[in-house]
Amino acid sequence: MEDPMERIGSEEESGLESTIKEDLSMEIDPPFKENVATAEDWRKALNKVVPAVVVLRTTACRAFDTESASAGSATGFVVDKRRGIILTNRHVVKPGPVVAEAMFLNREEITVHPLYRDPVHDFGFFRYDPNAIQFLDYEEIPLAPEAACVGLEIRVVGNDSGEKVSILAGTIARLDRDAPQYTKDGYNDFNTFYLQAASGTKGGSSGSPVIDWQGRAVALNAGGKTTTASAFFLPLERVVRALKFFQKGGESYTSKWEVVSIPRGTLQTTFLHKGFDEIRRLGLQSETEQMARHASAQGETGMLVVDSVVPGGPAHNHLEPGDVLVRVNREVITQFLRLETLLDDSVEQNIELEIERGGTPLSVQLVVQDLHSITPAHFLEVSGAVIHPLSYQQARNFRFQCGLVYVSEPGYMLSRAAVPRHAIIKKLAGEEISKLEDLISVLSKLSQGSRVPLEYISYTDRHRRKFVLVTVDRHEWYAPPQIYTRDDSSGLWTVKPAFQLEFMLPSGVNVEATPMEHIHAYNHQGLTDGATSMETSSEHASAVLHSQNETVMLEDTIAKENVLLRDGQGAAAVANASIAERVIEPTLVMFEVHVPPSCMLDGVHSQHFSGTGVIIYHSHSMGLVAVDKNTVAVSSSDVMLSFAAYPIEIPGEVVFLHPVHNFALVAYDSSALGPVGVSAVQAAELLPDPALRRGDSVYLVGLNRSLQATSRKSVVTNPCATLNIGSADCPRYRATNMEVVELDTDFGSAFSGVLTDEHGRVRAIWASFSTQLKVGSNTSEDHHFVRGIPVYAISQVLHNIISGGNGPHLLINGVKMPMPLIRILEVELYRTLLSKARSFGLSDDWIQALIKKDPVRRQVLRVKGCLAGSKAENLLEQGDMVLAVNKEPVTCFRDIENVCHALDIGESGGELNMTIFRQGRELDLVVGTDVRDGNGTTRVINWCGCIVQDPHPAVRALGFLPEEGHGVYVARWCRGSPVHRYGLYALQWIVEVNGKPTPDLDAFVNVTKELEHGEFVRVRTIHLNSKPRVLTLKQDLHYWPTWELRFDPETAIWHRQTIKALDCQNL
Repeated sequence: MEDPMERIGSEEESGLESTIKEDLSMEIDPPFKENVATAEDWRKALNKVVPAVVVLRTTACRAFDTESASAGSATGFVVDKRRGIILTNRHVVKPGPVVAEAMFLNREEITVHPLYRDPVHDFGFFRYDPNAIQFLDYEEIPLAPEAACVGLEIRVVGNDSGEKVSILAGTIARLDRDAPQYTKDGYNDFNTFYLQAASGTKGGSSGSPVIDWQGRAVALNAGGKTTTASAFFLPLERVVRALKFFQKGGESYTSKWEVVSIPRGTLQTTFLHKGFDEIRRLGLQSETEQMARHASAQGETGMLVVDSVVPGGPAHNHLEPGDVLVRVNREVITQFLRLETLLDDSVEQNIELEIERGGTPLSVQLVVQDLHSITPAHFLEVSGAVIHPLSYQQARNFRFQCGLVYVSEPGYMLSRAAVPRHAIIKKLAGEEISKLEDLISVLSKLSQGSRVPLEYISYTDRHRRKFVLVTVDRHEWYAPPQIYTRDDSSGLWTVKPAFQLEFMLPSGVNVEATPMEHIHAYNHQGLTDGATSMETSSEHASAVLHSQNETVMLEDTIAKENVLLRDGQGAAAVANASIAERVIEPTLVMFEVHVPPSCMLDGVHSQHFSGTGVIIYHSHSMGLVAVDKNTVAVSSSDVMLSFAAYPIEIPGEVVFLHPVHNFALVAYDSSALGPVGVSAVQAAELLPDPALRRGDSVYLVGLNRSLQATSRKSVVTNPCATLNIGSADCPRYRATNMEVVELDTDFGSAFSGVLTDEHGRVRAIWASFSTQLKVGSNTSEDHHFVRGIPVYAISQVLHNIISGGNGPHLLINGVKMPMPLIRILEVELYRTLLSKARSFGLSDDWIQALIKKDPVRRQVLRVKGCLAGSKAENLLEQGDMVLAVNKEPVTCFRDIENVCHALDIGESGGELNMTIFRQGRELDLVVGTDVRDGNGTTRVINWCGCIVQDPHPAVRALGFLPEEGHGVYVARWCRGSPVHRYGLYALQWIVEVNGKPTPDLDAFVNVTKELEHGEFVRVRTIHLNSKPRVLTLKQDLHYWPTWELRFDPETAIWHRQTIKALDCQNL
């Protein structure tokens, strides 16, 4: 009844013969017992019980088995004060890595560590240091499973619905309810009865004691129905047994427990208790029924029937669904409790089962398996994926054999290949995968950036194997592959490298592993520089590009002259294709873009994008493709390119993201295409001028999902439509200060491509734009639409790259090339019709001057806002009308861009002389411009699970930056992390840590690297809405080390560096 119900794992333990003798009889429907407790009795009982009940705040640090990484609260209670043992549910203790704290009645908080979680039943133990509780007088709650009976008045004391203390009354109605079925692919208890009462417990009350009037726990609250007031309680007989093992293991609390083995046996068989009437219909003989009734406790109503058998288990091919269990080792068994006791006392031993199958008596000999041996206690973490042996719980759910290689969380590398959660990996790189060690062995042989086939099956489509291509991460998006192993003596999961990593050279076998990729090897300090053939002279790089470009232009000219005579490579070769389609098809590229969850920067709203781009430069060594930023949104992406002209898929690298316009440039290594591909692929001819006009005919050409060219002739209805895209809930790139092209007809909002003239010359790219639409009062939905972007800005950037830009160098295909810088006026503008401007008091002289400048648009630009931190901030105000720049009237966004571009040529110091109209007055202002590169965000830090970066332009466009410091912006947070547990979420700035200012990322690193593991940290934040907040969180360097990811332009690789982590050897 915490958020979800989950699986629990337990490490393999050696069997220990049980010497504990218990009364195992359970009355099915005992006579009703009258309650004689008074209100005073209940008051005394609650006064004794409530101080021993604790609020548990748990954080599942990793997905494991059926459980996702999460944070939540539940309840537990002290059952052994001297040893410091707290009882709660198994789904609270968690099967995987967990960090937890307990808060007592007086709000004292202590750290608790997982001690045990039962492999099947929904109970587990935390341990704590009793000496840490200094100001509370409390006693342990005794366990009395024998006191549970129908009609017993009970109280459920716990953290119901998030309340610190909640007391709910009820009456036990049943002792023989079937174990609740929570989910088809999650945790479900089985092979036990449950108690039922109408107490109406809700989330947060998991693990609450169910007490009687004497203050004894008679059951453990476990679950309930959300649609009714029914609550389900776990009987305590097996809890008492497990607790006695721990009590025998030590007399007092120690920081490290001696691992205690609790024998648990299994046949990997699920039984159900069915009534005699139903069992007769299954073929039970009347003599057997009479014998069972006589040998069982008074009031017995049925027998145990086989419900399911796990493939590959001890009972596989021996027991079948519908078999009625009669005897075990010649003893009549009709109760779950007695059956489980026999199995637990017979681990690794033979037992004899007597059954009836359709009325036919049968006897089978089975070996009882150690239940802990099929409960995973380790997992592999690679590229964010969590992979481990298939547990008994999931094998039972999915009807697969235990121990298969199971994907609990696909992470990035596997999800990029569309491998789902719950998948079973069968083959990788052509090698059979039957156990986790096989997978690790194959992974150790793969080079970074290589692509290999993977086969898997899923329980939803179990009879078909799926085949996908997995791409090994080339960049250091994640830490090297690691193995986590549970240590029950400390309650932690220790971590070590999955295999020894060595320097790996680029693979010559895989087409994707090209010289462009500069494959590196992992190590714990960072990647070794493996770049080859690096040019440091920008002049030489420019000369190479010039000569190559001249060659390609000549080849393109020849190809276009013969386009109607040769056979095409794709669908454009059909007879009815237009000339424009035939010319443009060899220049089109389909994009598949994946963004790693570890670095979803700049408010990017998805992990996967696709779209169509156009090649604008192509030579024998390098190509450049232009595409919209709704396809390539951030530079921290993995890009795969599929060419319409030649059937091949190769990687691309993001080299330029325009700071204003909705386009990006992606480079590819032409040599990866091969000789045939290089000659088949062509670059499009850009035609920026003259500008499109209303009524012009254009051809809309793009690619469908089959990489076939599709085109139609359309007419321009509006060549200068302005966009008005509002800010998203989570600020992200939005197109501003742009005029776009609208057509009379297109192919819908999912189709992108180019607009060409009849000769196939590109006039605009048909680009995708992203916005949010309000749905109801509190929710928004992402919406996409397409418009044409004139190619003049793309042509300018391409010219600057070819001729040698004025910005920092970037390694592209082994050549260092200077990239262009873009000078912009960081002001968001919108247009106002001159008729409206006159109403605001604009003089007739200015109106006539603006009409003379642009008789078509008849508009004036107005200031919507300045980007915070820009040079225009505090100079221009919202509503200002921009009349002229440098004494020249301006009427459109391109006019502003042109004057900014002219500043790079002249020597004006980057300032504009602007004439504006403000509140009835004409003013002359000197406004500075800003210079931006096309790199996007190139540095990110992960601290305690929050991803911080410099505020990106979409955040600054909101017009607010905290005065205390604005260089540490929380862009994302990770589930199961300390920030998830303590509520340090995205869309805010961290301005102080422990009272020390953090104005930028360097200061933030210097402060946080001084913090120790387990230390509580005071954090001051300021939200986007300017609301300040102070919170505390506990740093966890074991599961969440501090690391930095930074793009290195010298190697064109994202490097990961650990800033501070905890050495497992010192635990």
